[in-house]
Amino acid sequence: MNKVESFRYDVDGNIEGHDPSSPKGFHRNRSMDNCFPSIPSLSKSGSRRSNTPTRSCRLFKSMGRKGVADALSSSPPSMGQQSTPDSTPTRPFLTKSASGSTRRSAGTSIMFSSSSGKLKPPPVEKKLECTLEEMCFGCRKKIMLTRDVVTNTGQIIKEDELLTIKVKPGWKKGTEITFEGMGNERPGTYPADIVFVVVEKRHSLFRREGDDLELAVDIPLVKALAGCTLSIPLLGGESIPLTIGDIIHPGYVKIIDGQGMPNSKEPRKRGNLKITFRVFFPAQLTDEQRSDVLSILHDTC
Repeated sequence: MNKVESFRYDVDGNIEGHDPSSPKGFHRNRSMDNCFPSIPSLSKSGSRRSNTPTRSCRLFKSMGRKGVADALSSSPPSMGQQSTPDSTPTRPFLTKSASGSTRRSAGTSIMFSSSSGKLKPPPVEKKLECTLEEMCFGCRKKIMLTRDVVTNTGQIIKEDELLTIKVKPGWKKGTEITFEGMGNERPGTYPADIVFVVVEKRHSLFRREGDDLELAVDIPLVKALAGCTLSIPLLGGESIPLTIGDIIHPGYVKIIDGQGMPNSKEPRKRGNLKITFRVFFPAQLTDEQRSDVLSILHDTC
């Protein structure tokens, strides 16, 4: 009897079927009023009750404690036990009741109610690979997600979900996109959140540093000394001409404003393009070439 009583509470903490106005210890269910002698101090009519056991009392004695417990647990749940939008859906309840007796199902509805709380697994992280072009100009990515779903009959089946992620200009690696409750469903728990973490694909030309882009350009020694006009590629496939009149030394950097990555907070504001030059020296020179270089550069170094 103790186990049955401890599980049959409504959301307000009251025992189901208990009348708050009745004295403590008198009776717990009105259907059993005739099974116990009345307390004389309650009323005159109560003192005149016959001590002869009624039919319901004889039934109570014949059933015993176990039979009453089973009868109570199999009775319809009270309003306090019904699921709410914030509590467990009925599908986990059906799963439990299908594998056990009615008594277990009555206890399950309390165990997974909002008053006792439900567990939620930690978020499930998945990688979302993006190119620099996608994070610069934005795009839409469609991802097919297969997850476990609990049906109304308590079965767990596979279900495909098509998710759409709108990549915004200025996103960078480490950006997280959360889909709440899109994880696998399990009876008695909330589904986990799915978190996509942006991973930057390696680019063949550019490297990102904050909102700036870095580009390495190879240039022969003669152009580095004499000056030249180069065609500089931009992110997205375009190119711009760049005329250099300075002497380019190893590690020389040229900055082009506004050709980097957009700022995530201010998409119209973009970083810069930093061009680092790598000067290639000739592998060998003839004696005549060495003599010419020496005569030309003798007074410059």
